Amino acid sequence: MQNRKSCDVENSPILAASNTFMSHSLKNQFDSIIFDLDGTLWDSTHNVVLAWQAAIEEVDYIDVVMTQEKVRSITGMAYNVIFDTLFPDLDVVQREEIKGLCAQHEIAFLKKNGGILYPGLIETLNYLQSKYKLFIVSNCQRGYIELFLDFNKLQSFFIGHQCYGTKGNPKADNIRDIVNDFQLKSPVYVGDTLGDYNSASKASVPFIFADFGFGVVEEGQIATISSLNELIDIL
Repeated sequence: MQNRKSCDVENSPILAASNTFMSHSLKNQFDSIIFDLDGTLWDSTHNVVLAWQAAIEEVDYIDVVMTQEKVRSITGMAYNVIFDTLFPDLDVVQREEIKGLCAQHEIAFLKKNGGILYPGLIETLNYLQSKYKLFIVSNCQRGYIELFLDFNKLQSFFIGHQCYGTKGNPKADNIRDIVNDFQLKSPVYVGDTLGDYNSASKASVPFIFADFGFGVVEEGQIATISSLNELIDIL
C-alpha cells in the first residue's frame, strides 16, 4: 500500500462522539469496520502454544513450558515485541532465531489445524458486509491474516488487510494505511486489548471493545460487546 495521505477522520464528528460511551444505536454512523484478528475474530492460542513449544525444543538455550496463558498475555503486541517480552534474557541472535522458528512452526501448525472462530462470526460478517466495507489490521507476522482467511474461507468478506509483518510498522500506522488507501470516511475499529484501543485512538478512529477476547479496556470505547452477534444489534 503506497501514497499515504493525511487521515481525514481526525476532525470527524464520529471521533468527537468516541470520547463518550454511546449507549444508543450506532447504525448508519460508519462506512467501514476494521477488525483486529486474535481475540476478536478467532482464538488460535491452543495451536500457537503447540507450535511455539515445538520451536523451543529445537534450541538448547530456552527451558520454559509454553502455555495458553503466556500466549494470551502477549497477544496483540507487535511480533518482535512478543519475543522481547517472553525471552528478555536472550541475546539478539538467540531471540531472532527463536522468533523465526516460532513463526515457521506457527504457520505450519495453523495451516493444518487452524483456530477456533468466535461464535456468530459468519452470521455477523454476512450482515455487516451488506452495509460496511470490512478490513483486518493485526500485529501478526506476514502471512498470518492470509492463513486465517484461507483456512476459514472468509476471503470474500474482507476488502483488504494490513499487519505488522508487512512493513514492520506499528498498528496505528497500519490502521491509517487502510483508512487512507481505501479512502474511508467514517471507520470504526473493533478489538479486544488496550493496545488495540490505543492504536485506534492514535489513528483517530473510534473503538469498539470486544470483552470476550484477551484484554481489558475500561474507558474510551464507544461501545462494548460480549459477543460478535451484538455488532448486528448496534451497527
